[in-house]
Amino acid sequence: MAQWDDLRVFLAVARDESLSKAGKRLRMDPATVGRRIGRLEEAYATPLFQKSPTGYALTDMGQRLLVHAIRAEQSMQMADEEMSGTTGALTGQIRIGAPDGAANFLLPQVCARIAEDNPELEIQIVALPRLFSLSKREADFVVAVSPPTAGRLMVQKITDYQLSLAAAGSYLSTHPAITDLAALQDHPLVGYIPDMIFDKELDYLKELGLGTPRLASNSVSVQLNWLQQGSGVGIVHDFAMPFAPELHRVLHPAVCLTRAFYLVRHEDDKRLERLNRFAEALSAGLRQEVARLEGLT
Repeated sequence: MAQWDDLRVFLAVARDESLSKAGKRLRMDPATVGRRIGRLEEAYATPLFQKSPTGYALTDMGQRLLVHAIRAEQSMQMADEEMSGTTGALTGQIRIGAPDGAANFLLPQVCARIAEDNPELEIQIVALPRLFSLSKREADFVVAVSPPTAGRLMVQKITDYQLSLAAAGSYLSTHPAITDLAALQDHPLVGYIPDMIFDKELDYLKELGLGTPRLASNSVSVQLNWLQQGSGVGIVHDFAMPFAPELHRVLHPAVCLTRAFYLVRHEDDKRLERLNRFAEALSAGLRQEVARLEGLT
């Protein structure tokens, strides 16, 4: 019979797909992690991982064990909550995955306020323009721009937000006037790399009937830097505009896009009061911060 401590090691390797990364997570030597996995595989008389050039991938039996290991982890967390009480400050580690627009311009200040109220809480923000696996616990929460339709997930809408065409004042003063969308064909566009757009909600230029960007990046921050330098015209979050006072909205309010942020969690986490309380604080904080920053634009 597997012990919880062995399952804890198994979960770390399943999530990180690497003995060395799991060792860092567990503060354990990679060789020790490997021995513990070997012991678990011996106990179950079956391989749990398939080693490949890209790392450790779960076998079919490993996938089956993952479901039970996550439930065991949640039971331990619930026991800790019940024994320690949940009326005090939040503690432990919470990881949030988010597209880099939210991660750069909203989450730092929202999470800083939550952390200030909960001194023993460790908050991690994973700012990557991609999808996250909640089943493998790459994150406890995901801030998404589209509500997922598959998987055992809880999804709640956080808030709407606005995006506008924008360019630097230095650019606008030295280039032909932009009187309508058709006029943009004479201006260099800044936007996402088309084949790296991971969510259709981010394909702003296509929605507006505009061409391929001359300057493209999968990072919102890179795009914003180009625009601030006067390199062209692009779509900017209204909540990011206060961080770039050089920028001016173009064709506003005729051209204005509306999107929404959603908070996504694994369904099994709904019994964890700690995560429920954090979800409430995070959602309220994001709503307030979007409203505040858009009000400054």
